[in-house]
Amino acid sequence: MGDTPNPAPAPTPRGLIIAAPRSGSGKTTVTLGIQRALSRRGLNVQPFKCGPDYIDPAFHSAAARRPSFNLDSWAFTRAQLAELLARGSDADIAIAEGSMGLFDGVAQPGASGDGSNADIAAVTGWPVILVIDASGQAQSAAAIALGCRVYRDDITLAGVILNRVASPRHDMLLRKGMEKAGIPVLGAMPKRADLVLPERHLGLVQAGDTADLAARLDALADFAQDHIDLDALTALAAPSRLSICETRALPVTPPGQRIALARDAAFSFVYPHLLDRWRAAGAEIIPFSPLADEAPDPACDVVWLPGGYPELHAGRLAQAQDFRKGLHECARTRPVHGECGGYMALGAGLIDADGLRHEMAGLIGLETSFAKRSMHLGYRHATLHAPIPGHVPGAALRGHEFHYTTILAQPDEPLARVVDANGKDVPETGSRRGHVTGSFFHLISALDADSNGA
Repeated sequence: MGDTPNPAPAPTPRGLIIAAPRSGSGKTTVTLGIQRALSRRGLNVQPFKCGPDYIDPAFHSAAARRPSFNLDSWAFTRAQLAELLARGSDADIAIAEGSMGLFDGVAQPGASGDGSNADIAAVTGWPVILVIDASGQAQSAAAIALGCRVYRDDITLAGVILNRVASPRHDMLLRKGMEKAGIPVLGAMPKRADLVLPERHLGLVQAGDTADLAARLDALADFAQDHIDLDALTALAAPSRLSICETRALPVTPPGQRIALARDAAFSFVYPHLLDRWRAAGAEIIPFSPLADEAPDPACDVVWLPGGYPELHAGRLAQAQDFRKGLHECARTRPVHGECGGYMALGAGLIDADGLRHEMAGLIGLETSFAKRSMHLGYRHATLHAPIPGHVPGAALRGHEFHYTTILAQPDEPLARVVDANGKDVPETGSRRGHVTGSFFHLISALDADSNGA
């Protein structure tokens, strides 16, 4: 997707980025507590997620009661980021959750950066609030925070939230260290083993599958209200630098006018900004559930199977005869596309973690196995050999791959040349057969005008 001159920049909200020095510091639970607590105060909170994550945004949306969107400097141009930020133009404050560590990104920059949280902080101008896991340290935590504050001079570290504080004495020592470093402490969260969200092998259990989600979010909000100075935190929010951006992303061509979208516990990994842009472009999205043995709407002009957890539901998918029959009928005359889990479901067979093979739709020859886990993780740049819905041959697409699948067979024509963030070819090229296409990467964006970008 390219940039075109536009003299009327869209407004973007004041915001903050909740980041951490490393993964596992507790930034998701802290972020959800803040989002929910501010929302309960009557503020209109716009949530965002830094990086390629499709699970956390669903929790954000439940906490803040409005859609959460991904901000990704590797996949998005500045114009695309500005367009996404404008989704929160009516919000009182934007709260963006980081991913991994504050400065963690790829070696080779992408569309507007290396994919790190720090890049989003630099591009937006939003201050960073650092969540520090204080377990096993005291004044040394201040040295970590100080290092984060001075590592890059184009971002602002506005304060810290101390997490997993063991005792009042521990709290006192942590605060003394931060005072010496000149770093404001906005809150100190005692250890609470009960305030956690359930996890599975790709991260958190999905929001829709989390029992008593509203009660969990309210408990996190109560915890944040009791231990974070929310008034001081919200006062630190700053306007986005991208409000002065004089470019705007090109309009999107959706995959079709009537999109049959698989949507249930097995197929739910689709980026919110894609659905939002497809609808904004006039497309109608018609959900259906393969797990309920529902066929795609026969009046649709494209079928899209997103990623998810087909391996956890492979037996039910194998028995879903109406779904498979309807899918084959659609594939005779119109495009059918699958991403990651959707791609596997279009294949010939899937072997689950127990070694049992389940017959899949059989629209392509892909055979995959979870019996021997093999992690595939990272950004992907794809140049299409053939069209997929909404994108022409030669289109340059950016996406992200994350699964634990071993490919046993991928016999069909490759869909694209796929490389990682460093430009190295990867074997997960995707497949194409007739009207059916599939890829292991989840589409995030398209960067050239000829691609009819997402």
